[in-house]
Amino acid sequence: MPIPLRNTRTRAHMTERASAPRLALFWFGIQAVWGALLGISLQSRSADLAETNAIALYGILAVSGAAVAAAAQLAAGVWSDSLARRGRGRTGFYVWGALTGACALLWFYTARDVQQLVLSVVALQAGMNLAIGAYQAVVPDAVEPSRYGAASAWMAALQSAGNATGAALAALVADARLVGVLLSALLLLTCGATVAHVRRLPLRAARAGTDLTISQAFVDLFVSRALVYTGFYTLLGYLYFYVAALPRARHLPVKAESGILILLFTVVGVIGAAVAARPSDRYDKRAIVTAGGAIVACALALFVATDSLPLAAVAAGAAGIGWGIFLVADWALACRVLPPGALATTMAIWNLAVVGPQIAAPLLAGALLLKSHILERQNWPRVAFTLAIAEIILGILWIWRLPRGLSVE
Repeated sequence: MPIPLRNTRTRAHMTERASAPRLALFWFGIQAVWGALLGISLQSRSADLAETNAIALYGILAVSGAAVAAAAQLAAGVWSDSLARRGRGRTGFYVWGALTGACALLWFYTARDVQQLVLSVVALQAGMNLAIGAYQAVVPDAVEPSRYGAASAWMAALQSAGNATGAALAALVADARLVGVLLSALLLLTCGATVAHVRRLPLRAARAGTDLTISQAFVDLFVSRALVYTGFYTLLGYLYFYVAALPRARHLPVKAESGILILLFTVVGVIGAAVAARPSDRYDKRAIVTAGGAIVACALALFVATDSLPLAAVAAGAAGIGWGIFLVADWALACRVLPPGALATTMAIWNLAVVGPQIAAPLLAGALLLKSHILERQNWPRVAFTLAIAEIILGILWIWRLPRGLSVE
């Protein structure tokens, strides 16, 4: 169990200003892990250990891991908020979560049978989300409200950069054990760097006695985010199978080709985050969410329409820019909407709109594919991508239920 570290410095002695890049560095390490696993390694390891039932095993891994993630995040959020209201830090959760995640990563990449693979994913999700449940509150904990947009842009940019790094490692490094070692080391190093910085900062937002409240704005933000992320995880989860089904001579392994597309998606996501940084502090964040989501939906339509890998690469790049734009406004909205006395708890609830879609995306797409009796056809991943378009459009329409005042402050 994590042992949260007491913040023994007084506010008067904590004169260092929060550095958004240093706060976001741990997010880079976390997202490198997810970039490797969610887009490539879960699918490729499923194909390695259950070749004839790879899609079914992938669904089991995604659903079981996400269920554990939800429970771990909520537990860490509630506990760390309780400590923060008493003036104690959350960094112990970062450390113990990263250590558990690093060990589970090594197990995942060396698992020799399906049972070990499932157990390693459960352990990995438990450790990672123990850290994430407390860490998600780092921006409103340490940054003044006038800098939420810029700080959110760093979180979004390093999320994309981390996803790109993880995807590159999973796609291009042939030795699975080495991938596990590199990801584990990166996770621990970035955790250490962020912890060293956070422990020098006072908690800005936690307030003793502030009750947990779930407003209508929070509900609307949650629903919108959940719909958009369901579309995202449908794209991410089935891209490997989409590439495998493209009708052409294959010059690279499927893992490498799908990894290149995910790498492109995540690298250009940094561009989208940079573009949205200032507008998200100045303009209506609902419009920025809509612009980002609309670009992703159009890119998915191009995936559906093409049989060409080069055009699929164009679609991946466009989707990445749109996703980077969406992430900045999404995070900035959350910092405005969530109550300051229960930041990690409500962010854990808010992040169920990310974890839940990891369960919902394969379940919804799988049900559609089975009922349409299309799995035996080569173009079946396009049906999943069409579903993703509908999910994202619904999400960006729902965001307009938020009051304008919350999105322009």
